[in-house]
Amino acid sequence: MTSDGSTILAFDLYGTLLSTESIAKELTKHFGGEKAAAVAATWRKNQLEYTWRLNSMNQYHPFSTITRRSLHHAIAENKLELQSNQAASLMSAYDCLSTFPDVAPALKSLAKQLLIVPVIFSNGTQEMVSNSVNHSPDLSPYSEIFKNIITVEKIQKFKPHPDVYYHLADSVGKTREQIGDIWLVSGNPFDIVGAKAVGMKAIWVDRGAGGWADGLIDGEKGRPDMVIHGLGQLAEAVEGGKISTPGARS
Repeated sequence: MTSDGSTILAFDLYGTLLSTESIAKELTKHFGGEKAAAVAATWRKNQLEYTWRLNSMNQYHPFSTITRRSLHHAIAENKLELQSNQAASLMSAYDCLSTFPDVAPALKSLAKQLLIVPVIFSNGTQEMVSNSVNHSPDLSPYSEIFKNIITVEKIQKFKPHPDVYYHLADSVGKTREQIGDIWLVSGNPFDIVGAKAVGMKAIWVDRGAGGWADGLIDGEKGRPDMVIHGLGQLAEAVEGGKISTPGARS
């Protein structure tokens, strides 16, 4: 899929390009602003926790199923009720999450970089991710920038399982020995640590500017190679030649 000298940027979708907090706008229609924010946060927390638990149990359910079940968990946890048609509406809205404000200008800039190969790399199902990339009002105008959509469905494991990152490497034509040629771009610390554990390079998007706090792995292997506060800084780093693959031209 890639040519010699190109640099692969693997973008996480949920929490990196798309704001999972933006679903609160749709939830507000059902529960009001204060409750909507609480449900959105709980929904995301449960969604991630479910993937980690399934990894630990060596089981798999599609991310769409996990997202629906974690929604109902969040509703119950917040002592609310949700009709089946409302749940269906919310699941549909999940395919149209808003992007973060810095995403659009950064993607426009990256599109001009001929030696950059951007791909989507997500826990989502192929259908969910394709819907978001190709039909989301915010993201679809930039769908052609992404050269591939890589999801975990084929291997039936979730981030940060090592096999997920090896699957990414296979999908972009890299061997395990070449996995360090790939740059993951993610706003999720667990994703960063998972990528680093297999030798991949990782860029953490710290939009809140809170600083790296994850202490699971000591030393540089447990930290991102680069920290940015928005994707605009990623575009600047690419233009400045700070992100490249060995042998790539700047």
